[in-house]
Amino acid sequence: MLSRGAPSSCRALARRLGVNRMTIWRWRMRILAALTGIGATALGGIVEADEKFFRESRKGSREWVNHARDPARFPKPDRPRWRDYRRLGLLRPAGTSKYQIPVLTVTDRAGARRADVLPDRRAESLVARLEAHIRQDAVLCSDGDGAYDPFTRARAMPHYRLPKDGPRVIDTAFHIQTVNNLHSRFESFMKPFCGPATKSLPRYAAWFVARLIADTPAAQDTAWQRLLAA
Repeated sequence: MLSRGAPSSCRALARRLGVNRMTIWRWRMRILAALTGIGATALGGIVEADEKFFRESRKGSREWVNHARDPARFPKPDRPRWRDYRRLGLLRPAGTSKYQIPVLTVTDRAGARRADVLPDRRAESLVARLEAHIRQDAVLCSDGDGAYDPFTRARAMPHYRLPKDGPRVIDTAFHIQTVNNLHSRFESFMKPFCGPATKSLPRYAAWFVARLIADTPAAQDTAWQRLLAA
């Protein structure tokens, strides 16, 4: 799970190891719980922050089946299953709807990484995570989202805004290209899983970060000890 190769889905790994896919899934969840928080450290210096959105997934949920079986007992889900949008010719929610789950990604030039699933898109939720991760002496680079301003103003922290229609680099040093590259790698990492359940997304985010720092001796030792305890 910490190797450099592309991660495998539970089905692919079950075929490879000759065991049931549910056995793979149960062990994966135990191991991911053990990996959560590895490498957690406060970020400083030039820090880049941005949000990556993933489509909500209720994989494994039986709410649609239960409603069809007993509508009086089980209320109708608030949206169709994603596959039903195409089958029924329905329009999917556009833009960053409530069905888009935000993941705050933060990185600094020393190589520290964080990826945290936010409970919602409120500025207060984002600020709370920034407070947990970023040191007072940092310089923040963001895409210019107004949610970052209350955080930087309250701490008199330098804040470089780099919106899509603005410059890509300011003063040759301040940019968000590193965190944008992190988003691309995060998306590639998630692709084999075909949209894991949103309730498991924090563990997959922790797995992604653990793979990034897997070459660090201290992180390797911590990961190994936690895996043994799992």
